[in-house]
Amino acid sequence: MTESGEEALPEHVRANRAAWDSYATEFAEPGRGNWALPTPAWGIWSIPEAEMQLLPGDLAGKDVIELGCGTAYVSAWLARLGARPVGIDVSSAQLETARKLQREFGLEFPLRLGNAESTPFADATFDVAISEYGASLWADPYAWVPEAARLLRPGGLLIFITDTALIQMTVPEREADGPAGTALLRPYFGMHRMAWPDETSIEFHLPHGEWVRLLRETGFEVERLVEVQAPPDAVADQRWAYVTPEWARQWPSEEAWIARKRG
Repeated sequence: MTESGEEALPEHVRANRAAWDSYATEFAEPGRGNWALPTPAWGIWSIPEAEMQLLPGDLAGKDVIELGCGTAYVSAWLARLGARPVGIDVSSAQLETARKLQREFGLEFPLRLGNAESTPFADATFDVAISEYGASLWADPYAWVPEAARLLRPGGLLIFITDTALIQMTVPEREADGPAGTALLRPYFGMHRMAWPDETSIEFHLPHGEWVRLLRETGFEVERLVEVQAPPDAVADQRWAYVTPEWARQWPSEEAWIARKRG
């Protein structure tokens, strides 16, 4: 991308590009681990697809766009299920890892450097749009959800996984202050753009009612909302120090939405 093109990006996109270029090394080995999984396992608690049932029954021949693909392990899972995935991500360093993993695992599909809020693809190009902690967390929903609607064919599916509003209301601002607790620390109403003192990246979160309104106004019908419970054998992961398995067995720390574009 040219310097002028970089300057034209929204401030939060530039911030998240720089942040994820710096995080890429840390996420390379976890990405490889996810590429190596025989079947999809979703979210920070690695819930098997057999339990979550997020994907349509027959992906063979379906055109899929992964919005904010990172190391592209979700696209790899879908390719093995017969889909034709395309991954787009804002971080060139993350895509470099993805391309190395493509070579290692012998699985090729297109990877594009770009902003999930404004992609280079034509209208009605894809049957499925998917994001697991990609655009669903790091892109502005008022931009990326309409873009997903534009990209999908009538009847197409939007599937995305992100943090819950509840975890955002209960996690302290600084990591040193510990993981999420039981006190409400910030408002639910008006939730949108969030910048944490310890991070240079920008996150986006919406209340449930606002998600439903936005999805419906952009042409979607919500089919399912899956509020994820950590399994009994879940263990703490240093990468996700903001929440403990004990907390996430009592309250949902992440959620998955499935919505269908109206015909």
